[in-house]
Amino acid sequence: METSISIRDLKIGYGTHTVIERLSLDIAVGEFLVLLGPSGCGKSTLLNTIAGFNEASEGEVWISGRNVTWEEPKDRGIGMVFQSYALYPHMTVRKNLSFGLRVAGVSKDEIASRVEKTAALLHLENLLERRPAQLSGGQRQRVAIGRALVREVSVFLFDEPLSNLDAKLRNELRVEIKKLHQQLGNTMIYVTHDQVEALTLADRIAVMRQGRIMQLGAPKEIYYRPANRYVAGFIGSPAMNFIDGEVTVGNGAPFFRSKDLLVDLSAYQFSAEPKPCPATLGFRPEHLVSGGAAAKLPTIPGIVSVVEPMGTDTVVWFDWSGENLSYRVMDDVALNPGDSIKPGLAIAKASLFGADGARL
Repeated sequence: METSISIRDLKIGYGTHTVIERLSLDIAVGEFLVLLGPSGCGKSTLLNTIAGFNEASEGEVWISGRNVTWEEPKDRGIGMVFQSYALYPHMTVRKNLSFGLRVAGVSKDEIASRVEKTAALLHLENLLERRPAQLSGGQRQRVAIGRALVREVSVFLFDEPLSNLDAKLRNELRVEIKKLHQQLGNTMIYVTHDQVEALTLADRIAVMRQGRIMQLGAPKEIYYRPANRYVAGFIGSPAMNFIDGEVTVGNGAPFFRSKDLLVDLSAYQFSAEPKPCPATLGFRPEHLVSGGAAAKLPTIPGIVSVVEPMGTDTVVWFDWSGENLSYRVMDDVALNPGDSIKPGLAIAKASLFGADGARL
């Protein structure tokens, strides 16, 4: 793998408070990496350290084969897109796009060429003579992205660029950014707390918590094979269902037991030889099935409490032995509060976690 960015044993702290502790990460040339996590997990701190806005306490940052740990942001060969648009209000779109190039002493012809090319790429051609106050939020964010693109660098950093937009605009610009990456092929690092953005945009996702990467992998891997209970609970909407219990082994066959539930784990892919231990069974709402598909599966009977129509499907919440679980069904399945259900569990798709939270 040809590396575009390499984070080596990075530590970032402020006084006695450590934000990131000994983090290492390699990002391939042309990769779209998303740093995902809740507020305060260190994702923006890491991005700003790559950009040069924060100083590393220890460790190194390498970009395109150069150690840039102590270089100024302007010398790192990166383009940055911020959460706030940070546009100059008195300048037109054209001047906002060209300002950094003018300061850098780029020739007028080269500036004009880059601005026109970037405007075409982001569908800004008809807006070049407008000022920011005359633009919608989505248009302003496209200008902010364009200001990074005109630099024609190999690495682009995005710090929650869509968080100030409404849901419709977020969806539209998310598609634009994905197309942009496909067209340009540049390395992109994107910070967000929105898992939908992460799952739809990323080649790989780094799920972060308290300055550590809890799992690094492709979106499908993160979603379907979470490495630990934290990642399992953080990814997915509705969140993964969890049932606490224990793994038992009888006559060479592993089972999961909780209250009156006994699940044969023969179809589950353990990471090591199964042994008796406390465990948590995790399964997503879509891992429960009904009808003929449930005939040969262990069932989790319950009473429907809430029905949430979601358009193409419906989320059904039901009570099993005092636990509130969710179950995703097609929109043509008619269920009402108070109904009894017995969905089958596709155990091969489920997850098991040990007492330490790691995947079994």
